[in-house]
Amino acid sequence: MLHRRLYQFLLVYTLGLGLLLSFKYLLDLSDYVIPGVQDIRKAATSVFFRYLMDTLDTLSVAVVGHLIAILMAGIVGIIGRSASWSGAFIRAAAYNIQAYPIVAVAPIIFILFGDGMVSRLLIAAMICYFPLLLSFIGVFAEPVTDIEHFYTATGRMNWRLQIGIRAFENMAKLTTVITGSATLAMVGTIVAEFIAATAGIGHSIRIALYQSDLSKILVALFLIGIFNSLYLFLLEWIGKRIRVRLDPPTGGRGARRGRLILKGKEIRNPI
Repeated sequence: MLHRRLYQFLLVYTLGLGLLLSFKYLLDLSDYVIPGVQDIRKAATSVFFRYLMDTLDTLSVAVVGHLIAILMAGIVGIIGRSASWSGAFIRAAAYNIQAYPIVAVAPIIFILFGDGMVSRLLIAAMICYFPLLLSFIGVFAEPVTDIEHFYTATGRMNWRLQIGIRAFENMAKLTTVITGSATLAMVGTIVAEFIAATAGIGHSIRIALYQSDLSKILVALFLIGIFNSLYLFLLEWIGKRIRVRLDPPTGGRGARRGRLILKGKEIRNPI
């Protein structure tokens, strides 16, 4: 799976770079506008290690921001899952906050928290939080009637068990949206660094832009794609392991019934 992800990125990157160089030679553009192969190779040699460290810095911030967004979306999804007035208010507030574009909110964040780690984390979390929120609310608000009816009828139903059942039955959907939002976390971190931060690969891209050095930007994009592919692979692998662990085996003498683990107790799926 890892090699497939890397091959896909390398194919897309190579096609994009080839298209860019085709424009250069077809339109006879100067190296100042679009650098040649030699300029790109020279830039890669001179800045590769520094950009590698910057990309690792950006990736670490993106991972933490992604975890914060998952936690925020999970909490809001649990609180806003009900059809009551409070649940509707929480959902409306969460949707309205997301309606403001991040480029309008980012200056306020930088004014309040400075250009350090906190601002980068907040912007990364805000950008990838909304698709997570929609999925969490959709999963937690939709009852699994066949299973929940059993626990309701026996008087064992509570909100923790309800959340556990709905998360268990929609585990594939949750792992998919968490994996998909990882790219947005990386994008959010780079946007924050590009706007006003003093570290990370986004900051390096901003400097290269001011220098009109497209070759350095291409090197940065290559490293961003590589590390983003590695992060996505890691999330896909974790999600696959979780699904394999939770999904019950089918058929055979040793087949087991699905179960939920909640606060140290094994609750068997009655289906």
